[in-house]
Amino acid sequence: MTTDLSRPAERDLTRLARRWEGLILVLLVGVAGWAALGVDGFANTSNVSFLLLDTTEIALMALTMTLVIVAAEIDLSVASTLGLSCAVLGWLWNAGLPIEAIMPICLLVGAVCGAFNGLLVTRLGLPSLAVTIGTFALFRGLAYVMLGDQAVADLPPAYTSLATSSIGPVPLMTVLVAVLAAVAAVVLHATGLGRSIFALGSNEEAAYFSGIRVKRIKFWLFVASGVMASLASLVYTFRYASARADNGVGLELAVVAAVLLGGVSIFGGRGTLPGVLMAVLLLGVVRNALILADVANEVLNFVTGLLLVASVLAPNLGAIRRRRTSPPLEGKSVS
Repeated sequence: MTTDLSRPAERDLTRLARRWEGLILVLLVGVAGWAALGVDGFANTSNVSFLLLDTTEIALMALTMTLVIVAAEIDLSVASTLGLSCAVLGWLWNAGLPIEAIMPICLLVGAVCGAFNGLLVTRLGLPSLAVTIGTFALFRGLAYVMLGDQAVADLPPAYTSLATSSIGPVPLMTVLVAVLAAVAAVVLHATGLGRSIFALGSNEEAAYFSGIRVKRIKFWLFVASGVMASLASLVYTFRYASARADNGVGLELAVVAAVLLGGVSIFGGRGTLPGVLMAVLLLGVVRNALILADVANEVLNFVTGLLLVASVLAPNLGAIRRRRTSPPLEGKSVS
């Protein structure tokens, strides 16, 4: 009986996700078409390459953020983890370590940051929103303690050129995103681990009693989020040829906006990676077009915030409408 009832619900969620992805695709094509026709320089090959490159860090962090939010958690410390890893890179480079030794240390820093978040959430039972707001400030503060307002810019040219090089109009870093996105999509949508992530996001208690290692999965999702943020820090540092403590400030807003706009439910249990990647591109196209149109940065922030609110509100309008129109249950008062 339970199985029969759950199948229509699963089909409804699948249809909703597909409709939302279709809407995002239509918006992406429409906005890109408008920009190509109405904004000077948007359709140039060099600008398209820059647009793809400019979304690299957001796309990388959005991959693991998708898994975290599908599991009904959130990590608001990703941009601060990025900044701390950048500061560690600059500090170690000034200390004379070779860059080949520094890069794995930066990834380890990200893993430690993610593990710290994961332990607080899974072992102490603290809400991830509160924990990662705290570590958002903590990790950024550590970055400033290490590097202050110093900018380390004498980085190896081989790596800075690699971070901005392209294969035709396609940046190498976009290829990296595509490979990692394929891996993440397989994990989320085609493995037992992915099904477990959806299950615990839909109903954590039911997932626990069905034998899913809820705490272990959530812990490693936070670790993966930290590692991906540190990988994004390497791309960011080499792309701008500068290691600073304030690298990536504000990127957490863009990452969360992309994930939610891509159809991932803020309450967990629903979402797809293709939708998130399309949302990353949509946000990138909007931002790039507004910059080329010489729109003020305050307007860019307003548009990002507006899209974030819309991404939370729109998928839930149907449920809100049903709650308002459905009759009250017999024998129960409605306040």
